[in-house]
Amino acid sequence: MEPSSSSAAAAIAIVSTNANINMDRTRRKKKKKSVLQQHQSKQNQNSQSHAKWKTEAQQQVYSSKLIQALSQVNLNPSTSSAPRQGRAVREVADRALAFAAKGKTRWSRAILTSRIKLKFRKQQHKRQRLASSSSSSTGSTTGSSSRSSRKHKVSVLRLKAKGLPAVQRKVRVLGRLVPGCRKQPLPVILEEATDYIAALEMQVKTMTAIAELLSRSTSEASSTSEPMTS
Repeated sequence: MEPSSSSAAAAIAIVSTNANINMDRTRRKKKKKSVLQQHQSKQNQNSQSHAKWKTEAQQQVYSSKLIQALSQVNLNPSTSSAPRQGRAVREVADRALAFAAKGKTRWSRAILTSRIKLKFRKQQHKRQRLASSSSSSTGSTTGSSSRSSRKHKVSVLRLKAKGLPAVQRKVRVLGRLVPGCRKQPLPVILEEATDYIAALEMQVKTMTAIAELLSRSTSEASSTSEPMTS
């Protein structure tokens, strides 16, 4: 009786071990399948997001937002210089592009918040200037020391960047080119860069069409205003 009971216990142990192994395998398969499905759905969403910039409806939405924003910009040559006008138009065009993206991407959120950050920095810089002007000569020495320390930090960062491998340097440069991706990992940078490039292509196409329409309307207006000669 004892040998048969021990063999039965051994058989039960083997069966339970096999069952546990099978359960682990099915769990791993399910987990792998869910990860693949999530990755595929994310890829589909990204491809749809990139493709939307090529649709005519999206171009119309962006052009209407851009024209509305440009109407509020001062483009009078007597009050502002040409570089300042160009900068203002570029900022307005980028903000309209971010509004068209509805803040769903990192780069669009970075563009929308950049104006608030710039305003805050200007206010902070103004306060620092007032504080430094009201301080004594010791304040000027501390200001010069802070400037020198800032220069030292910049030089150290440049040396660190030079020591990086070529691929990491290129990734860092790409992260600086795409708004809001300065300190992001490579997959995020690539995803954002793909969407940002598609949006910029649409922006160039729309602005070219608007410029052609404006030049055509001005030429027609000038031709009609000329006196008719017999």
